[in-house]
Amino acid sequence: MRICIHRGAHQIGGSCVELESQGQRLLLDLGLPLDAEENTADLMPAIPGLMEAGDDLLGVLLSHPHMDHYGLLKHARPDLPVAMGAAGRRILEAAAPWVPDSTVPAPGPLLADRQHFAWGPFQVTPYLVDHSAFDAYSFLIEADGQRVFYSGDFRAHGRKGKLYDRMVAQPPKNLDVLLMEGSSLGRLDFGTTFETESDLEQRLVTEFKATEGLALTYVSAQNIDRVVTIFRAAKRSGRRLVIDLYTAAILEATGSSSIPQSDWPQVALFVPQRQRIQIKENARFELLDRHKANRIYAEELAAKASESVLMFRPLHRKDLEIADALKGARFFYSMWEGYLKDDYGARVKTWADTHQIPFMQVHTSGHAGPADLKRFAEALDPKVLVPIHSFKPETYGELFSRVEAHGDGEWWELR
Repeated sequence: MRICIHRGAHQIGGSCVELESQGQRLLLDLGLPLDAEENTADLMPAIPGLMEAGDDLLGVLLSHPHMDHYGLLKHARPDLPVAMGAAGRRILEAAAPWVPDSTVPAPGPLLADRQHFAWGPFQVTPYLVDHSAFDAYSFLIEADGQRVFYSGDFRAHGRKGKLYDRMVAQPPKNLDVLLMEGSSLGRLDFGTTFETESDLEQRLVTEFKATEGLALTYVSAQNIDRVVTIFRAAKRSGRRLVIDLYTAAILEATGSSSIPQSDWPQVALFVPQRQRIQIKENARFELLDRHKANRIYAEELAAKASESVLMFRPLHRKDLEIADALKGARFFYSMWEGYLKDDYGARVKTWADTHQIPFMQVHTSGHAGPADLKRFAEALDPKVLVPIHSFKPETYGELFSRVEAHGDGEWWELR
């Protein structure tokens, strides 16, 4: 088997790895670089069969539906098969009408935890992992008597932390290569850890109780773990969770009865004006009908601000201003802080400051900390560990054994 990291050897995001065996090839992810100003075709790696027909490129194994792992798929040929989890695919289908640059990949094998399948000469075993994306996987890929493990993105401190514990207790054995993410390296000291989702929940309970008016929480609707955290904190603080129609569609797409839904008694649906226009323009009336059981309007949201936690989106701003719903409000930012540095995030922060709304960051990482990475690598015990998805690949040798770095675009053959 041969391997090439096309992008990701020295950066977080834009992940793309190619495997070759017996004249056939398979891609692991096809992500948009985090620093890309636009999602354009000139960012596509030069891989034969990616944009034009080619029988030897079997398809793409998609680890999870985050843009830095799937964003460039919109430029791939439309019939290129993409293997991903069923829930992840449903989430992308639900998001596509609402999210710019979102795409629904061509059909391919459906992934299920530890259920292996053959794809050309490759035997693939997906491993469900704890990550801030729902339905995220690592992969064991076997061919030519060799075994490669691709970690994808993972953590140990989320609401699915038992998946990490299971992995280190029952790891795949006899690995020739481990391609392991290291997003936290350089961001977190070895002796410190990220907050857990449970820690975050308790912090939000305290803050929601101390909020006089509306608790505005800015979070990605596709970060299902965080939505659950916010819902639980709202309930414990005597508040209801208020969502928009896009969020309702994403939660429905999970297919999970344990995930908050629009018809739960502690959940309300508020559809802002801009979204009502989108519904009309795109004829999404059937979606609104499915989720309108607990619908509220701006007047009720303003009247019951002290009893509500709004999952904020920038399109809420004008509605909240017109309804005079911001008295005593506080803003809780629960996403990667890097987004605050781009124009979009900066405008949201400026809006909060303009309305004199106290702004607080309440977030934890979707990636494993250094100590959890070390425990993971030791449990899987590969012959070779290759850095990927990290801005600090040079630090791997300080924490891990048998590290072998490879650059972007470099092909190497497993020994």
